[in-house]
Amino acid sequence: MDLEYKLKELKHDYVRIQADLEKVESTGHNTDSLEKQLVDIENEITETKNKIRQQK
Repeated sequence: MDLEYKLKELKHDYVRIQADLEKVESTGHNTDSLEKQLVDIENEITETKNKIRQQK
């Protein structure tokens, strides 16, 4: 998979999950799993950016 495309997908997923988190948070429900997903995506974004830099 193209790394630039993967980065765009990850950013899209991050924004979507962040919106879901805000909705769940506003209802007072547990947000732990969504918060963990955001951290995982943040880490994957960082790894992907590092791989892109190494290619240049």
